[in-house]
Amino acid sequence: MVRKFLPTIALALLPAAYWMGMSHSAQAQPKTRVFEMRTYTTNEGKLPDLEKRFRDHTMRIFGHHGMTNIAYWVPQDAPKAQNTLIYVIAHESRDAAKKNWDDFRNDAEWKKVAAESETNGKIVSKVESVFMDPADFSPMK
Repeated sequence: MVRKFLPTIALALLPAAYWMGMSHSAQAQPKTRVFEMRTYTTNEGKLPDLEKRFRDHTMRIFGHHGMTNIAYWVPQDAPKAQNTLIYVIAHESRDAAKKNWDDFRNDAEWKKVAAESETNGKIVSKVESVFMDPADFSPMK
């Protein structure tokens, strides 16, 4: 009895676009996120403080503001191994990224965390940001 209904079930599972006569290429391409790579250079001896702040607070607060944590790196070779944190986060769009950062900077918890972490001096001396789109062949979109 089940065999009799399998073709009907299979047809029901086809995308609506198929039923509307649209080919795959005519369908809207899936929306991709925008990635942001940020490189932080710390003041001398402050990399452990920055790592602690990210580990204990920043990554979680990013999540509250629509930022998806992708990956974090510290270079292997000196001198950057002592003062550089590189990371990639994702946003829904470039416009969303602007809103996410504005919301993050105005977050009361973030302001408190930042102030407390810098009681012994500023941690970060330089921030570089690059927005990126995944290549059409990229496994990560």
